[in-house]
Amino acid sequence: MLCTAEGLGPKSVSLKGAATPVRKGPVLETARLTLRPLQALDAARIAALACDSGLTRTTASMPHPYSRAAAEAFVAGAAAADLHRDVVFAIDGEDGDLVGTLGLSLRDGAHRSDLAPELGYWLGRPYWGRGYMTEAVSGALDWVRDEWGKRYVMAGHFADNPRSGQVLINAGFLYTGEVRSTPSKARGGEAVAMRMMVWLA
Repeated sequence: MLCTAEGLGPKSVSLKGAATPVRKGPVLETARLTLRPLQALDAARIAALACDSGLTRTTASMPHPYSRAAAEAFVAGAAAADLHRDVVFAIDGEDGDLVGTLGLSLRDGAHRSDLAPELGYWLGRPYWGRGYMTEAVSGALDWVRDEWGKRYVMAGHFADNPRSGQVLINAGFLYTGEVRSTPSKARGGEAVAMRMMVWLA
């Protein structure tokens, strides 16, 4: 459900053709989805989808409540990122509306050749159970292999969110055996067990 002025409801916030992208960036097409650069007006749609505590509690970095200002800051951060190290995709569904986002960041390693991309994503609750995120992740993995020349990608999911683990398994990830204690902003900074996974090209 989306947040509207009246509370929670099914109202859609369509942004098709509403704005030019904040910046140039890759556009990926899958069977049903388009992964594209974020637009400035995507903030309204992001804030509407992300007002759901059931969603934000599955993430480390999204606070709850998730405000329009937080969404605008997220879009601005994506616009300022170095596309050789960090990329954030808006995920558009079959109707052209944004359904979630997916990001890849080069974070670890002492040398550039050692940097392991780390994958993060979220999907609005109305779109759960359709296979969208597995499809989006698979398309992004092809891109990071071809464009960044990376042969492995790291990801993780909270242990109490096995559905996200299944998304990653379906996309070809394997468990590493590592469990990290990771604070979640939406849970008030509570440390949550995160199960780490790896994808090998």
